[in-house]
Amino acid sequence: MNDVLLAFLFTLFAGLATGVGSLLAFFAKTTNTKFLSFALGLSAGVMIYVSMIEIFFKAKDSLTAALGETNGYWLTVISFFAGMLLIGLIDKFIPKYSNPHEVKKVEDMEKSKSVVKDPDLMKMGVFTALALAIHNFPEGIATFISTLQDPTIGFAIAVAVAIHNIPEGIAVSVPIYYATNDRKKAFKLSFLSGLAEPIGALVAFFILMPFLTEVMFGVIFAMVAGIMIFISLDELLPAAKRYDEAHLSIYGVVTGMAVMAISLILLG
Repeated sequence: MNDVLLAFLFTLFAGLATGVGSLLAFFAKTTNTKFLSFALGLSAGVMIYVSMIEIFFKAKDSLTAALGETNGYWLTVISFFAGMLLIGLIDKFIPKYSNPHEVKKVEDMEKSKSVVKDPDLMKMGVFTALALAIHNFPEGIATFISTLQDPTIGFAIAVAVAIHNIPEGIAVSVPIYYATNDRKKAFKLSFLSGLAEPIGALVAFFILMPFLTEVMFGVIFAMVAGIMIFISLDELLPAAKRYDEAHLSIYGVVTGMAVMAISLILLG
């Protein structure tokens, strides 16, 4: 039961990072793009390393133990790419209505006390919140299941997801603030979009847990690896490069991999 509680806490931590992004948008005069580039790169490095070095092979071990070497390996690979396909389809059919990594200078807001209440901006912010909530849902399942199997891996994924949720929180809150001049409303919608992560954990607990046989666990874990890799390649790395200066994003990737590798050795 302690592992289940820990898994919920990690997932909640990752989801609430969208609210942190919203707060940063409102109370920071400017956004440190150098730090953002490094942090997004670090998040990608953590996700890529833990997915390819730990999660994929844990899934393979479970499936080969249950199904044999050849069948187990095949199902691991199929599940890995199925995870990529799942998150890719979510991206295709639930598009992001604004760039979740587009960082605004909040000082632009402060120049005028009278913000134009543009309904199109409000619509964009709400759609962004809904789209991100749907995108965050499988991340919540991934964090929860990963923590149950290995708390060290679960924590690494939770931190990586949290880092990439911060600019998503900015993306939701800024257009809504411009549209309404209401910081509370902007923060609330940003905060609610992040709650999709713990909701994903609840679904995993109440629906998936009874079916978590060795085979089911292996399939889900391999899919988690695919989802994490896709998010890293499709979202985190392009965003990190967008704000890159002096190769900071790749330094972040290498640092994230190194930190993950050392922590797995020390805690393994």
